[in-house]
Amino acid sequence: MRHEISIAGWVAAAVAVVAAATVRRTLSARMQAVTRACHELRGPLSAVRLGLELGARPGQLSPDRLRAIELELGRATLALDDLAQAPCRAMVGTARRRPSDRCVRGLVDIEELLADSVEAWRGAADRRGARLHLRYDDARPVVLGERLRLAQAIGNLLANAIEHGGGAVEVRGRVEDGTVRIEVADEGPGLRRPLAELVGRRRRGAGARGHGLAIVSSVASAHGGRLAAAPSERGAQLVLELPLADGTAVGVSPKEA
Repeated sequence: MRHEISIAGWVAAAVAVVAAATVRRTLSARMQAVTRACHELRGPLSAVRLGLELGARPGQLSPDRLRAIELELGRATLALDDLAQAPCRAMVGTARRRPSDRCVRGLVDIEELLADSVEAWRGAADRRGARLHLRYDDARPVVLGERLRLAQAIGNLLANAIEHGGGAVEVRGRVEDGTVRIEVADEGPGLRRPLAELVGRRRRGAGARGHGLAIVSSVASAHGGRLAAAPSERGAQLVLELPLADGTAVGVSPKEA
């Protein structure tokens, strides 16, 4: 009888330990989701506010700026969608993301997306004394993916370069060996830690830079690409690589903005 009671006690203790671990994982997943949502809301809403301030100047609220503002509002709404889904993901104990209704996978014109993203972040750059420059090479790259997710990645790269780098922020889109390369370089002090460490530190209370780069890396992986750091004589140079849709690009003349 005592033996049976002892076994029952050990089973109850084991169940309690498993339940506590499950609750801890659930709370941790929810906190990570809240942190990510706050980060993803703060950036786009700040860009929208500063974009509207620029637009308040006579003749500055152009169709391009309005389209850029719409893109950032879409990013903010997507962050709320992700947060609403977070409790369900935490309860089932998986990190897999159910696609948002706002994320439709299709052909994304990277030239257009870069132009909209850069326009959206001009106000933030002006506020911090940074100078945004956008350049396309001799191809108009198209990728298969979710436009708002890719906007998340590009927006975080721009935000990091503006906030932690500064000076002249060069944004370049080009095609190389069937891959679209989105390069963002700044004139700041450079990355203080290796990129892999910055991306991995987001779960251990890393600052905004680590969390933003973790989002970029996650979006890149979901699209079959990657985030990398390129050698740079001054500042940081980060590269978002994405597979070109069907290995093709629409040829256009080089552009600068």
